[in-house]
Parts: sequence; structure tokens; C-alpha cells
Amino acid sequence: MGDWIIVAGQITLGLALLVAGGELLVRGAVAIASALRISPLVIGLTVVAFGTSAPELGVSLQASLSGSSDVAVGNVVGSNIVNILLVLGAASMITPLLVSSQLIRLDVPIMIAASFVVWWMGLDGVINRFEGAILFASLLVYLTFCIRKSRKESRAVQREFEQEYGEAAVAEDQLTKKHHLSVDFLLILAGLVLLGLGSRWLVAGATTVATALGVSQLVIGLTVVAIGTSLPEVVTSVVASYRGERDIAVGNVVGSNLFNLLCVLGLTATVSPMGVAVSSAASQFDIPVMVGVAVICMPIFFTDSIISRWEGALFVTYYVAYNTFVVLTAKNPLQPQQMHQWLMWAVLPLVLFPIATSMIFPLLARRKQSK
Repeated sequence: MGDWIIVAGQITLGLALLVAGGELLVRGAVAIASALRISPLVIGLTVVAFGTSAPELGVSLQASLSGSSDVAVGNVVGSNIVNILLVLGAASMITPLLVSSQLIRLDVPIMIAASFVVWWMGLDGVINRFEGAILFASLLVYLTFCIRKSRKESRAVQREFEQEYGEAAVAEDQLTKKHHLSVDFLLILAGLVLLGLGSRWLVAGATTVATALGVSQLVIGLTVVAIGTSLPEVVTSVVASYRGERDIAVGNVVGSNLFNLLCVLGLTATVSPMGVAVSSAASQFDIPVMVGVAVICMPIFFTDSIISRWEGALFVTYYVAYNTFVVLTAKNPLQPQQMHQWLMWAVLPLVLFPIATSMIFPLLARRKQSK
């Protein structure tokens, strides 16, 4: 009994430190990015996404280096599913989310492509160091593009600010920023320390529970760890949606998924001597589910560039159904043939349904208006 209390304390304290660390990291990073006059969408795609994905990075690195590759893979796959179905779903249920044209044209297709690439890399049972380096290099290319784009936007905003308020106001504003930057950097440092401690305790506690209950580490990674490390995304996107910062809410999810695939999984595979092992259960079922969830974003985002409340409710319902399925099959894992049947007769229709409805409903609405 005493051992279980210690394990429960490890997990609870680990989650608390992850949430606190993610909050401090996001606050400091957003403050610095805002001081440099970067657009909310770029902040959401880069600074906020990296900050809220830091728990996933800490957990996956710790898990992989300690020989728990299933926790590392399950954490990334589960977090990406949580981000889209639960985080976006809950945020859009609060208020319908407008989707930027840049997300539709560039960032979402990149997220879908990265999901397919990770699936392909894991089919042979391992994402090796070379493949991890390719993923991480792709992230650097993506970040370079975002930074160059944000600098152009920053210069444009700077010129508008100078025209509106004059150069003296700009100089005073820049002086004020310098006084706050040191505090913001301290917030980031404190956040990183808390994230490191929290990820270590969470992985240790989750691994102990998996071993004691006879549940696979993949299931623990897909459920407990994935939800725990996605809490910063949940908080950030829901609060951003409530406050009307819709670009940050959507950009945070898309950017976070990209960071999970390219940075968390890529960097983990690169630094691990044997790469990251991918179990057959993950490559045959859970990763395809992650790919399907990424794919359904495109038609839903594209239609009227908005995620409606009913679509958000559909996302949340899908997440509850998926999580229930994972828990129910934890003790009796499906065989490969059964996984393929579930993908064909359950997952595929769930993917096609929102695609069809997102195309049919707007068409019926336009016909009704034309009459």
C-alpha cells in the first residue's frame, strides 16, 4: 500500500510540475515573442507550440534513454491525437475557431505529410538515428521559414507603429521591453527546470504502474502520459479560445503536433544509441489512427475556414471512443488481422464521416440561401 502511495505521488507531482513548468515557459516565451511584434499565428506555431511540447520532449527523451521506447512512442502518438481531438474539440466547443489561410495552405499539409513519414519510418520496427536526424533537420527548415516570415511581418508592423506614434514612442517602447526581457528569460529557465523534474517523475511512476498492472508501456504512453504531457496544450488553447486569441489556439495545436513528430520523436531517435523502437501494435493501429486524425483536419479547416461547435463536439466524441477502445483492449491486445479489420470497418468510416459532412452541410446551406 505504501509503495502505491509513493507511485501515485510521483505521477501526481510529475504532472503538477509539468503543468507549472509549461505555464512558466509559455508565459515567458509569449512575452518575448510579443515584445518582438510577431504575429499571434507565428507565436502559436513556434514559441507556444515548442513551449507546450516541452513536456513531451522531456518525457520521451527520459523514457527512451531509460529503455522505455514504447512510452516515448505512445507519448508522441497519443499527444498528437489528444491535441486535435480533445484540445481543438474542447476549444471550438467554447467558441467556433477561425482557421488562418496559412494553416490551410502550408502548416496543416506539412503536419499530414510528417505524420505519414513517421508512419512509414516506423513500419520496420524502429526509427533509427539517421531517420531521426532527417526529422529533426526538417524541423530546422520549417523553423527557418517561420522565423524569416515573422521578421518580414515584424518589420511591417514596426513601420506602421512608427507612422502612427512616431520614432520617440518606438524608442521608449523598446527600452521598456529590455527591462522585462530578463524576467521573461528567468520564467523560461524556471519552466525548463520544472519540466525536467516533472518528466522524470512521471515516466518513473507510469512505468511502475504498467509493470504492476501487466499493462503495456505503449498503453500507458497513449493514455496517462499522453494526457498528462498534453495538459499545457489543453490549458493554452482553451484559454486562448476563451480570450478570443483564436490564431494562438489553432496554431498551438498544429505547431505542437509538428514539434512532437519532428523534434520530440526526431531528437529522441537521434540521441538514442539504438534509435526508437516502434511496436507492431503502434505501427499497425495507433499511428494510422494518428494519421487519420491529421487527415480529417484538412477538409474541416478548409470548409469556410472555421471549426464549428458541432465539429468540436465530434472531435471530443472521437477521442472518448478511441481512449475507451485503448483501455478495453489493454489486457487483451488485438492481433494484426483484428487491427486491420478495426481500421477498415471502424476507423476509416470515422475519418470519412467528418470529411463528407464538412463538404455536404455548407453545400446545402448555400443552396438554401440561393433559394
